[in-house]
Amino acid sequence: MTHSGGSKVEEASEMYHRAANMFKMSKNWSKAGDAFCEVANLSLKNQNRHDAATNFVDAANCYKKAAPTEAVTTLMKAIDIFTDMGRFTVAAKHHQTIAEIYETEKVDLEKCIKHYEKAADFFRGEESTSSANKCQLKVAQYAAEMKDYEKAISIYDQVAATSLESSLLKYSAKDYFFRALLCHLCIDVINANNALARYQEMYPAFQDSRECKLIKSISTHLEEENVDAFTETVTEYDSISRLDQWTTMMLNRIKKTIQEDLK
Repeated sequence: MTHSGGSKVEEASEMYHRAANMFKMSKNWSKAGDAFCEVANLSLKNQNRHDAATNFVDAANCYKKAAPTEAVTTLMKAIDIFTDMGRFTVAAKHHQTIAEIYETEKVDLEKCIKHYEKAADFFRGEESTSSANKCQLKVAQYAAEMKDYEKAISIYDQVAATSLESSLLKYSAKDYFFRALLCHLCIDVINANNALARYQEMYPAFQDSRECKLIKSISTHLEEENVDAFTETVTEYDSISRLDQWTTMMLNRIKKTIQEDLK
């Protein structure tokens, strides 16, 4: 490439960059995204991969406000470049952003799970355990929503085990055991009781938690097929500590298993 060819590309690049910022100011997000993509493609022409990746990310941030599908496509372009350059933590964060788009904008739980898993892998490879765990817990949450209980359980078990190794995180293990047990109860009671015994051995303090007591009560109600007692126990628990949406959904599924058995 001749020098003038290079400077022509740079001039064009500057023009597109200015245009992108003008579009941003007037909140014309799609056009701003398109302009940043032009800058990115020109950077690739000039062999400047880092600039290209950065501009693809800028484009994606604009598209996110107007065209989520385009945002995903451009983030994937940035991820390819960053991965190639060995910038795995950055790639992980962008996978996380894509997962969030599939979580909120374009609800698609399978794709959401896939990108959280990719992010977790990259984070783990870079020794960012807490970021990896955060993504893994999202995977578990959505796997359970999609009734892939085994997958959710194995993640909760794994994250709980890592938490128990740290005096700071130890306390959060009870929450992961609780969530795993709700998944176990969706499979069957025997399964849940075995897991409960194992968890109490791993973390004796779990026995005294309200979560553990709730699981024990509802397991008994399940074995006795007592829908009313089940409902009463859950209502009582909820009046002291509010149940979140996910836990409520899981408890409703467990309750349905009694009602189906009674038919």
